Order: sequence, then structure tokens, then C-alpha cells
Amino acid sequence: MKLIIAKDYRDMSRKAANIISAQMILKPESVLGLATGSTPLGIYDQLAEWYRKGDLDFGQITTVNLDEYVGLGPDDEQSYHYFMKKNLFSRVNLREGYSFLPDGRNPEGELECRRYTELIRSLGGIDLQLLGLGHNGHIGFNEPSDAFVRDVHMVDLTERTIEANKRFFTSSEEVPRRAYTMGVGTILLAKKILLAVSGSQKAEALYQVMHGPICPQVPGSVLQLHPDVLVVADEEAAARLPKEDR
Repeated sequence: MKLIIAKDYRDMSRKAANIISAQMILKPESVLGLATGSTPLGIYDQLAEWYRKGDLDFGQITTVNLDEYVGLGPDDEQSYHYFMKKNLFSRVNLREGYSFLPDGRNPEGELECRRYTELIRSLGGIDLQLLGLGHNGHIGFNEPSDAFVRDVHMVDLTERTIEANKRFFTSSEEVPRRAYTMGVGTILLAKKILLAVSGSQKAEALYQVMHGPICPQVPGSVLQLHPDVLVVADEEAAARLPKEDR
């Protein structure tokens, strides 16, 4: 893993957006793997601003998202479909029909997981996958468990993840308890991975991801196996990392 340390969240967002924009410029028809949550918001703001200024073109880009809540449709304001439309898709010139997420309305979990796995393969894989990092080391909704799951799957969210996500809902009772998510095998198939991390509350998780044992109890630790991972972390998130990383 290669580490870039940013001054703060704003600087982290800009540095991460620079990496994504470079991918788009070098390969205008890139397949971008995208993430949701609070961490990428500043990245999406920066990308949208560069598009508005005429510095970026999304006209040939295809996107695939990591995950979606089970039970929520694309028009639900709490769905990740809605999140992506609001924070990025409606602000740039992505082609209609070239942005993909799991279908949270599909009650046939096994069929939906297989469909989304095959979709990603049909696109030729992901050129650059953006990831955030959970407090417990999760990536996507791959929660700490006894074994890594390879492909897209349905997961029961932990109480800690539900608690972390309840700020997007009126109450914790409204947070869905299950989600579709890319498995770690699908994530590792991406040609490049960009891990964006911000805040002191992520410092321990980032240390374990970069220097702890590779184990499913810290799902993000599996990124140590990938040959091209770039970590962009602000100073607070990088506080536990040894000097040789810097």
C-alpha cells in the first residue's frame, strides 16, 4: 500500500479527487467503483466542481457502486441510489443507464447477488475502486466475521454500523438491517483501489488494515493482498501509523 497524508478532510478530498480525475483523463471510458457515506462527499463535490469548470468529462464513464440497502428503492431518499444521484450523478454528464447499483427492491437475494456479480464482470471489471473505511475495519458492508466472502452477497449489518448510519435517518429503528454489498473478492479484482480515510475515530482501524494480520475480523486488511492500493488519509486518521509509512 502507498500512503498519502493530507492535512485535513478538505485536503484529503481534493487529493483523492485528483487520483480519480487522473484515472478519467488517462482512460476516459473507465469503469469507476464508487462508495457512499460521509467520507466521499467532499470527493464528489470536488469532482462535480471540476466538471462544472470544464476540467472533467464523465461522458464515457461507467460507474458501479459497492452496495445498497435491502428493501429500499432508488427513489427512497435514504437509498444509495438517491445518495449518488443527489451528490454526483445529477451534477455531471454521466450517460443515462451507465450507473449501476444493486437493486434493493429485489426480494430474491441470491438472484440479485448473482446478477450484480455478473454485471460487473460483463463491464470488464473495475478500473479504479473508491473505498471508505468503517470504524471496525469494514469495507463496503463487509463486516467483521469468521470468513471472507468473495462475491456480491447479502449481509446483516452490525449494531455498530447501524449506529454509525443512523445519522442519515430519523432514528436507528429506520436504518435497514441488511444490505447487498460487493464481496472482498470482487473488490480485489479492481485494477486499482483508492482508500480514503478521515478522522481520529478511524486511526485504529487504518493501522489494523495496513499493519495488522490479514483476517476477516478486520475486513479491510485484505487490501494488503492487492498490488495497487493508494491510501489517502488525513493527519488524524494517520496518527497511529509508523513513521516509515510517511
